[in-house]
Amino acid sequence: MNDSVFRIHMKGARCAADLTDGSERGEYVSQDYILHTLGRPMRSVNLMYCYYPLDETFPARARDAFADKEVSFQWDYPYDDYFPYTGGLNGSRDGEVFRQMADIRRHGQDVTLTLTCDPNVSDEHLTAIAEDLKPYGRVLLRLNHEATGNWFSFNKRASYADVARFFVHASEVIRAHAPNVQTIICIGGIEDPNASEIVKEAEFACTIPAADIWSVDKYMALHWGWPYDVAEKGGHSHSRGSYQETYEMTKRSFRRFTELNGGTAKPMVMSEFNADGDVTGPYDQCEMVDGFFRLLKDDPETWLTGINFYQFRDRGRLGLEIEDPACPDTGIAQPVMQTFRSWIQDSLFLPEIAEQDAVTLPVRLRWGNAEDAEGLGIRLHFDANPHFCELNFKDDGNYMIELNGRWFYKSPETKFVDLMPAFFEKPLRSACDLTLKLFAPPADGKNDLTLPDGLQNSYTEITALPDIRIAYAPIEPSRD
Repeated sequence: MNDSVFRIHMKGARCAADLTDGSERGEYVSQDYILHTLGRPMRSVNLMYCYYPLDETFPARARDAFADKEVSFQWDYPYDDYFPYTGGLNGSRDGEVFRQMADIRRHGQDVTLTLTCDPNVSDEHLTAIAEDLKPYGRVLLRLNHEATGNWFSFNKRASYADVARFFVHASEVIRAHAPNVQTIICIGGIEDPNASEIVKEAEFACTIPAADIWSVDKYMALHWGWPYDVAEKGGHSHSRGSYQETYEMTKRSFRRFTELNGGTAKPMVMSEFNADGDVTGPYDQCEMVDGFFRLLKDDPETWLTGINFYQFRDRGRLGLEIEDPACPDTGIAQPVMQTFRSWIQDSLFLPEIAEQDAVTLPVRLRWGNAEDAEGLGIRLHFDANPHFCELNFKDDGNYMIELNGRWFYKSPETKFVDLMPAFFEKPLRSACDLTLKLFAPPADGKNDLTLPDGLQNSYTEITALPDIRIAYAPIEPSRD
């Protein structure tokens, strides 16, 4: 038995690193680009969609359906200006949302679907959504987020108590048909330092035991008037707090949620987190994000299970990149990009990967989710920093590969993966052994539901290892 090839198991980080990709403020960016830019996959990628199928103009996007409507606030449209969810009852599973979910999962990440939904839809609509989501493994469904606010259309169509009851009922219906879906309740939490209750606690206390995951959205600074005005001193369309207060309010929210759940804790996430550069400028934005992460790392209590950075590319200043107004397909990296890239390589946010028993091929790998997956480890020896390091595959597997802290994606069609970017920022200073890690998420992003455990797991059989080429010098010029 070759002890240089062994099984490995990946489980969650102390705190998961998640990312929003696309919203009312920016377009979806391919996972290949994001992986190349950040150097590692996220635990989950959040998509922002809306579902108002009872409206005559749906599924046209609000900005298109009501292009002639005068708007002075982002949420003045008759329904929310997110990408329209085109699945559901009488819908199609060929829409963009399904291509994006597949893109996310084939890159070894889970899907978080944020869905604002008309609270008047029938159980048939909810059942159809559940059936849509069944093939995508563990899905985190954030239904009607920021539900204690007053800006989204669902809050204008029902009372707060009705919105809360809809969440409870929808969670039951969706889970009954798609047990792989976990629901996230996203409400205001503790927002006043002197408060002992969460916002609208009487109405929303029932959602705390009903949800699988608790959540708050916390912006340390936010310009909610964007893009219709400019955040200026003395203005009333923006706010700015401190990262210390934001941390304290979020932690107190978790404690109150736990009390409302009879003392039993559930996973707690920040589903939207950032400091708006429209308010802080680019440098204070970095300081606030860094300060919050330092508080979390230094906290002896482990209470926060995930932070979703909002978002990757933004038309305003809420992104790691700003969308280039002259070329919308291009992003302009902001200083906070480097802050984020540095932190997601910290032990706080890195998934734990444990070595297990040695194996011989063929071997069957299980992909459960980004916090529960089996892979292969291959021990490699390096005499020095390489000039060439590459993999050549003979199979059509779909793989996520890690070496020296850098992750790579191999699509089924790809036969060659250049691993040299793993050494550009972290060159080897001396001879050493490194472990090449290989995982096999589903190639089409979907699980095989005919398997007994297909709702939660997908499987790939590895019959051959790639050929590995390592060289320590450039090729000498030919001498005729």
